[in-house]
Amino acid sequence: MDKQDKHEGAVLLVEDDRSIRRGLFATLSAMGFALGEAESGEEALLKLHVLPYDAVLMDLNMPGMGGIEACRRVRKEYPHISILVVTVRDREEDKIEALDAGADDFVTKPFKMGELAARIRSAVRRQRTPVAIEKVINVGVFSLIPDRRLLKKSGEEIKLTPTEFDLLSYLMAHAGHPIMHSKLLSTVWGPAYGDEREYLRTFILQLRRKIEDDPSNPVYLKTVNYLGYLFSDPDTTS
Repeated sequence: MDKQDKHEGAVLLVEDDRSIRRGLFATLSAMGFALGEAESGEEALLKLHVLPYDAVLMDLNMPGMGGIEACRRVRKEYPHISILVVTVRDREEDKIEALDAGADDFVTKPFKMGELAARIRSAVRRQRTPVAIEKVINVGVFSLIPDRRLLKKSGEEIKLTPTEFDLLSYLMAHAGHPIMHSKLLSTVWGPAYGDEREYLRTFILQLRRKIEDDPSNPVYLKTVNYLGYLFSDPDTTS
């Protein structure tokens, strides 16, 4: 990784195809990122032990450990780092699998370098300056503890990625009030994400899988048709 006093963020690039890796390295370096390289999930874990990074950009289709398992291992060992996955798969099930493994964001090939750079900058920003919620938030059976980045439901801890935590904390901080799609996207991910409703929907589905008793019939994280989402305590709503 280049040693720079000022850069867009320190990113570990994990890609087994050397030509793709070198191309991304050259382009992203020119855009101001400080980059490290790894050609496998195993090497990525070794590199993360040596140097601090703001984010990991990881291809899912790798030999050896594989992108999903590597993502899971990175999230377990480095719970606060931002993880972006790159995939040729565009099915919602594949995106959910990546998020379930601990990814914070996903980019589908083919992509434009400007889009990729914007997503990396957003990931770095989230890692450095998470959504500012200072006080413990209690809504029904849920307790959200910002300084420990911890969520509990009826006293049991629920593990969330940094992005999931930021999204849920904003919704819980405004419990009972619908939040527009664009407001959630711009607050949690940044202005560049303001119109990506399907992208937000994927994260909402993943959160429901983690916090709802029946994700297909949510009672806490509700959809407000044509507007956005709200966090609700069913015991206090009629």
